[in-house]
Amino acid sequence: MSTSEVQIGKELYEFGRFRADPARRLLLRDGDAIALTPKAFQLLLTFLSRPNELVTKDELMKAVWPETFVEETNLSRNIFDLRKALGETGQNRIIITVPGRGYRFAADVRLISEPDRTIVAATRSKLQVQISETKPWAWIAIALAVMLLFATALTHLAPRRSALTEKDTVVVADFSNFTSDPVFDGTLRQGLEVQLEQSPFLSLVPEPRIRRTLAMMGRPADSKLVGETAREVCQRTGGTAVIDGSISALGTQYVLGLRARNCSTGNVLAEEQEQLARKEDVLNALSQIAIKFRTRLGESLSTVKEYSTPLAEATTPSLEALQAYTAGWQVHSLHGASAALPFFRKATDIDPRFAMAQASLGRIYADLDQLGLAADRITRAWQFRDRASEREKFFITSAYQTLVTGNLEVAQQTCEAWARAYPREALAHTMLAGIIHKRAGRYEQALVEAHKVIELSPDFWHGYYSQGVLNIYLGNMNEGESALRAAAARGLDADEFIMLAYDIDFLKGDRAGMEREAARARARPGGDNWISARESSVAAYSGHLHDARVITRRALAEAQQAGQPERAALWAAGAAVRESLLGDRKAAFEFARNALQLSHEREVQYGSALAFALAGETSRAQTLADDLEKQFPEDSSVRFNYLPTIRAVIALDRKAPQGAVELLQVAAPDELGIPLSAISGLFGALYPVYFRGQAYLAANKPLEAAAEFEKIIKHQGIVVSDPIAILAHLQLARAYASSGSLDNAKSEYGTFLAIWKDADRDLSILKQAEAEYAKL
Repeated sequence: MSTSEVQIGKELYEFGRFRADPARRLLLRDGDAIALTPKAFQLLLTFLSRPNELVTKDELMKAVWPETFVEETNLSRNIFDLRKALGETGQNRIIITVPGRGYRFAADVRLISEPDRTIVAATRSKLQVQISETKPWAWIAIALAVMLLFATALTHLAPRRSALTEKDTVVVADFSNFTSDPVFDGTLRQGLEVQLEQSPFLSLVPEPRIRRTLAMMGRPADSKLVGETAREVCQRTGGTAVIDGSISALGTQYVLGLRARNCSTGNVLAEEQEQLARKEDVLNALSQIAIKFRTRLGESLSTVKEYSTPLAEATTPSLEALQAYTAGWQVHSLHGASAALPFFRKATDIDPRFAMAQASLGRIYADLDQLGLAADRITRAWQFRDRASEREKFFITSAYQTLVTGNLEVAQQTCEAWARAYPREALAHTMLAGIIHKRAGRYEQALVEAHKVIELSPDFWHGYYSQGVLNIYLGNMNEGESALRAAAARGLDADEFIMLAYDIDFLKGDRAGMEREAARARARPGGDNWISARESSVAAYSGHLHDARVITRRALAEAQQAGQPERAALWAAGAAVRESLLGDRKAAFEFARNALQLSHEREVQYGSALAFALAGETSRAQTLADDLEKQFPEDSSVRFNYLPTIRAVIALDRKAPQGAVELLQVAAPDELGIPLSAISGLFGALYPVYFRGQAYLAANKPLEAAAEFEKIIKHQGIVVSDPIAILAHLQLARAYASSGSLDNAKSEYGTFLAIWKDADRDLSILKQAEAEYAKL
């Protein structure tokens, strides 16, 4: 039988003993495969396409990370990995460094073609001859063989139908543990989620939505997600498939299985099984099965190769560390940050190089206002970020940029790249809404991102909170309350909702509502100290400074008893600022010293420095400001808010109001933003505006001063009960009086004195206001 062959070729690169196959993303040396990460291989391909040419660092960064902002250290690390794979030594360099510019690939590269696939087809005439010479009983066998040949060709050449599409979502169920080892309980599901979450193709139903659905089904929130329960959850959440697994003991070995079922029909979409010799091999086996599953479910080979960090590298090789990490998130979803803390600590104690456990522990500390501890843990995560998936690297990098370096411009680029790489992921939009745009005062943009969070993850509380608080900043009280009602309608609950409801009631003058929210707070674990901090701020706003001190000291004691000294330091710094603004120098010094004894964290230093500057201790304030500048050279809040404010107050103390105005110019673009001090310590929002107004007053420019104080009054939703919210009325009255607008001055003095009608009578600032009003 004659045949015809059709060859389909592919291009390969050869240099020295090496051959690179771009299609298979494979590097061979003398025929043996060499391990290379996807980024290092892409780097190699860039060099091979331009041999013996200078390739700049910028060109390499754009080629390897086209839509992601990364630091140059990423390039250096991958260059190192590539050199190691190529077997370079000090005397034998293939990749030549061109100092200050880039690199040159010093090897002769040949581009060759190799047949990739051969399709063999029999000619019709020869086939007919063979059939004619064959005995009748063999005709059927030959016909079947021909049919099988063509069926096989069609199977390989026809496009494969995907089990899932990019619009589908899946539920990951609990594994059935048929061994006697409890270390597998919950751990394998967490590991599988880490693997599948790397995929830009797959979308997993998030844990909060699963727990809410279980509650609607009348099941406990911590119910096992197995069997028909998992399938029903999948149907109720609009999922397409449920993925479950099992692990069994087979003598001294283990059998790991994975299965995907259609939620509606129960039909099996994909199934894999693997036998392994040791418990230590379980995570690697789970990684391999998950990769096969992703392709079986319809994901392209290119994204699977790009986003498939093995589980032991993406998390930890320790099952015990992964078990503690898994328990931490389970406890967090049910009982909050404080309860989850010990589990994340245990995970990082077992494996200090477990990057996501370190990052998660840092995030928990940040939620508890332990910002120094948060920065320390996130820095460790950053150091071990190579042991994370691409998706997790986005999380770690954005956390590092927002909480450690504080560089919000770079963090914005990272989060936008994250959102592009994972368009169905809500976390990037959460960061943009709740931190980046909010701190810069871009509230309309932040609202757009908050809407995206709700759209992508409607059972994630952060989206509703951001929507609520951003509307309050914009003065949209009704929309802010609507966001809280929408969250409650979905059964969502968070401490932040109580804080926001308390602030809304304060802004509305609803004392009964405030008391109701305070009672709700005190019914929650750890709620005493954070609601006390808010109550002390309200007391100071009303001129009840003695009460504010008592409440503040109680809050500090409660925070320290809860093992949260940095939170106590923040509140002490905020109290120091309040005392200095309202004129009690002695109390300001006491609280500032107390704060610095507890912590030298960034916001604590800022509050203490500002309190010292307002109280006339300018040399100490200057020392703290210089230290801030040295420690946080990239931090956006430090550069554009904290330092200009401290130095402007020092300039005012030195009778240089025009210098203060000039110092505050750098703060103008982001002056309506919410610095971290205002979120965690309840002080600092709109301070550049307030002190610019004071500088204009001191420079005898009352109209310009009035415009600044009017900004604060117009945006009370931003400052809430910060003392500058009430002091703005007094300063505006003084500006009006200085400009000759006496009726307006009387009105603002009247507003101030009405709010302070029951204020402490020994406050010097009250006596001054009454005397000034009497002169009118």
